Amino acid sequence: MGGHGSAYERELKGLLQAEPAALRRYGTSLPPLRRRALRSATRSPFLVVRAAGSHGFDLVALRNEFAFPIEVKASSRAAIHFSAASGRASLQLESHRRAVDAVGLIVLYAYRRLRFRDGDCWRLFSVPGPPGRGTVDLLRRRLPTIDTTRDGTAVLRWDAGMPLTEFFELVAFLTERTATARP
Repeated sequence: MGGHGSAYERELKGLLQAEPAALRRYGTSLPPLRRRALRSATRSPFLVVRAAGSHGFDLVALRNEFAFPIEVKASSRAAIHFSAASGRASLQLESHRRAVDAVGLIVLYAYRRLRFRDGDCWRLFSVPGPPGRGTVDLLRRRLPTIDTTRDGTAVLRWDAGMPLTEFFELVAFLTERTATARP
């Protein structure tokens, strides 16, 4: 991810927490329809904690219905191959998967496309895992999963990810759906 990794972690943290200045900055590059989608973030903000060093996750996003450990990646390329850097990212992915499978959470990978100027530059992916329960599983089933190459190595393909604004809309929809189902 390079030396600017913490800047992208802070950017995503501000967006997930629905900080007005972060949403305003992010919205300037979005078309009007996607800009309106950012309002979903203000209705459903997360508490986000930087978690570097804790199980290797970069962020942890929390709400009453959700808890996500998040790994943040950034690249100007269309794909991030986990086989790079001596396979360290593949080992990290397996470590993340083992850590959350035992407790029924899902890991999100957030991919920030660098030098992307025309719209939503963040894409989200889930780590494949066993079926879960409740609202978290509904979200997991709608998120694209990390892809694999022919040789079985994990790869993030930016084009295949869920745009951040769609994620906000999905979280708001699932939250409202859960709230109306409660007695």
